[in-house]
Amino acid sequence: MSLLPTLRAKAALKNAFIGDALAMPVHWFYNPSDIYRAFPNGIEQFEDAPSFHPSSIMSLHSTQQGGRANKARNSQKEIVGEVILKGKRKYWGSANRHYHHNMKAGENTLNAHCANIVLKSALEGYSTDKFLAQYINFMCAETPQHPDTYAESYHRGFFANLEQGTPPEKCGAITHDTASIGGLVSVTPLAIVQASMGESIEDIQTLARRHLYLTHPDEALAKICDAYVELIYRLLHRKRDNPLTILEDIAMDSIKLNLPLLTSKKRSDMEIVGRKFSPACYITDAWPSVLYFAYRYGNDPKQALIANTNVGGDNVHRGFVLGAIMGLIEGAEITPWFDKLANAQTLTSTIDKLG
Repeated sequence: MSLLPTLRAKAALKNAFIGDALAMPVHWFYNPSDIYRAFPNGIEQFEDAPSFHPSSIMSLHSTQQGGRANKARNSQKEIVGEVILKGKRKYWGSANRHYHHNMKAGENTLNAHCANIVLKSALEGYSTDKFLAQYINFMCAETPQHPDTYAESYHRGFFANLEQGTPPEKCGAITHDTASIGGLVSVTPLAIVQASMGESIEDIQTLARRHLYLTHPDEALAKICDAYVELIYRLLHRKRDNPLTILEDIAMDSIKLNLPLLTSKKRSDMEIVGRKFSPACYITDAWPSVLYFAYRYGNDPKQALIANTNVGGDNVHRGFVLGAIMGLIEGAEITPWFDKLANAQTLTSTIDKLG
């Protein structure tokens, strides 16, 4: 592969982890004014997770399965604390507990750590069995190998099914939020590595769908996954095409979204992501939100990630996907942010294996 696509691929991976860590302190803050109350200038750099989370409903989430708590199932084994997140069940019972309790500036969330597992698997030669074994071992470690205190619904559902004897390849759980932007996080490194290796769009789409269904079995999300793979491929291998034109094409083809029209009225980011589109995780709103930020700030990756962060909602998972897109557009990591990531050194050694 020529130098330019390699630089784009590496930048995409690095900026994805930046987007995750940048948004972590205000992940699922659903009122942007709460972000500016906690951080008067908004998030402009990596920050520690604050002790108080005004929008947290972590205490309502089930620790035994995906979704919300169900009192009728309290006799079940605790997935959180006994199977995954060992030693961290105690953080789930308090009101206004931050989802990423006590995490420090520059640390990545659990889903980004899982994306790193996919990245390593892809670089070694991806297979479903290999990924599942690595994922299960990582999540069930006696001493958690990550700093996070929260596991999304899909993790809890997967391991609840696994505990009941379901084969790992069929443990993907269906809940109210299966079709969420978080499903594209682990697809990102797989698609980038496969595209870097010269695989066809069609083959990458097939592999990405198969991987997606291991944890997020949803056809509507899979269709967006196809569009995302195409976007990654076209941005990575472009020659004379304007990246904004590629974004316009993907937005129109995937969801009939007219990006030039959307941005022509000069509305604020909060009017677009907060009013027109929900800042929540659901792919129906998160995908157009990501495309909007990438298009509006196409020549300014740093500002794109700051803007995404400060509208709140599921900004962490949008940020991972958006960071990858901005890296593919710019072909350079955002400095000095990457070097300030807690895992910058180990990420660099992994990403450099791309060549």
